Amino acid sequence: MKTSVRVPVGAGLAALLLAAGAVGCSKEDKASESPGMTPAAAVAKAAKNSEEIDSLHYRMTGKVPVEGRIEAEAEMQIKPTLAMSMKMKALDQGADGTAEIRLVDKALYLGGGPEAAKEMDGKSWIKFDLSAGGADEELNKLGGASQAEKNPATESTFLTGAKDVEKVGTETVDGVKTTHYKGTVTLADLEKTIGDEGEATRKQREKSLEQYEKLGVDKLNMDMWVDGDDRTKQFRMRADAEQGPMDITFTFLGVNEPVKVAAPPAAEVADLAEMMKEAQQG
Repeated sequence: MKTSVRVPVGAGLAALLLAAGAVGCSKEDKASESPGMTPAAAVAKAAKNSEEIDSLHYRMTGKVPVEGRIEAEAEMQIKPTLAMSMKMKALDQGADGTAEIRLVDKALYLGGGPEAAKEMDGKSWIKFDLSAGGADEELNKLGGASQAEKNPATESTFLTGAKDVEKVGTETVDGVKTTHYKGTVTLADLEKTIGDEGEATRKQREKSLEQYEKLGVDKLNMDMWVDGDDRTKQFRMRADAEQGPMDITFTFLGVNEPVKVAAPPAAEVADLAEMMKEAQQG
């Protein structure tokens, strides 16, 4: 088996971009914003509701530096244990741009389909034991896929750090009436707000800010669409990174619904730990 494995670059990037937006799904045909509530207060309320999320289902579309246009759909369980499944396409990368990510039982699986199987003796998945030493370093070489552990609801709170939050209007998103808000926030302003939230949210926010700093981002232009239950239905982030512009939209399809994630069949999986051992022996 080859010890140098090429996994589609989109897989790692997709996992990195899991850190975005709150999630909401309203069954009522009404737009949010209570009488007398300011745009800043409405955004803060939606951000507060994101802390109650145990699981989520969302769709992601947009454009990112290097990889270009992307599409993805994911399900993630946050409590009681972390689990995640995501399918994505980097539309400008051809066959190499299709990938799947699964996080279950403290192991991360990256699936590259037939293209990856060509380089791994027929095995289309590579397994990373997140509890093993050296796993994070190997994951970072593949594009930062360890970020799949991050809670996607955390960054919804970022818009609360904007000083210019304003109401754009009432819009229908995926069949749901929402109120659209927008604002601009700098990473410097976000860093000043760290500590105002709970311990878990604080740690996730710190991780997110670190990732944006590595990308060379210093300002985020943000849009949030809030539904009738004061939850975020859609979320958009735009920024100028060192390697080009980023423009990602997340449309949230479900919240606090059952999520089932299974590990790929063992016969289709190449274990990173075993591959490293074989490389050392060779």
